[in-house]
Amino acid sequence: MRIARTGFIGMALLGLVAASGCQNKLHDENTALWQQNRELQARLASAGNEPKADPAQSAQLSQLQSQLAERDAKINELQGQLRTPTATSGGQDLSGIETSYDKTSQKMTVAVPGDVLFSAGDATIHDSAKGTLDKVAASLKKDYAGKPVKIEGHTDADPIRYSKWKSNDELSLARAQAVKAYLVKKGVAENLITVQGLGSAQPKAKDKSVNRRVDIVVA
Repeated sequence: MRIARTGFIGMALLGLVAASGCQNKLHDENTALWQQNRELQARLASAGNEPKADPAQSAQLSQLQSQLAERDAKINELQGQLRTPTATSGGQDLSGIETSYDKTSQKMTVAVPGDVLFSAGDATIHDSAKGTLDKVAASLKKDYAGKPVKIEGHTDADPIRYSKWKSNDELSLARAQAVKAYLVKKGVAENLITVQGLGSAQPKAKDKSVNRRVDIVVA
């Protein structure tokens, strides 16, 4: 049974998502269901290895399989909710922003769409996006003080045509540097921040707009 589910959308930057308590509840419920599925799988494996028995045992096996399928469906539902950007208070438009936590590397990433931050082929931050970066800066200072931060610029694979930048690599680096400069202006320690322009080297989806982004990674 396919049970290896990765990519939990974990703890958001505090202050970036006002409803993080709801996200944590979903995460806990998801983890509990995952554990129940493991236990059901063990019981199914044990039952399947036993000699054929009476109809009652067959009925029990069928019931276990049904319970496992129901929990699988519930996990899929919860994963969808966890991946959905959470609404915030205060009228800030955070649509499309994705916050994820990698348990293996213990890194949290806030992915801000490039189209939210910048105009096409430009590296000047929109005034409308500064409120979002203000919340990120506040959380970095309060909840992640002293933690190293890496800012990664990403673009789609379309070649540069109408821009002063010679390549997507240059544009992505300029955008990462612009976000760094803004966070430093808001009080985040400059010595903790590194930047990298990755151009189109690390696409996330077939949708080009998803690939145009700036990832803020906290170790």
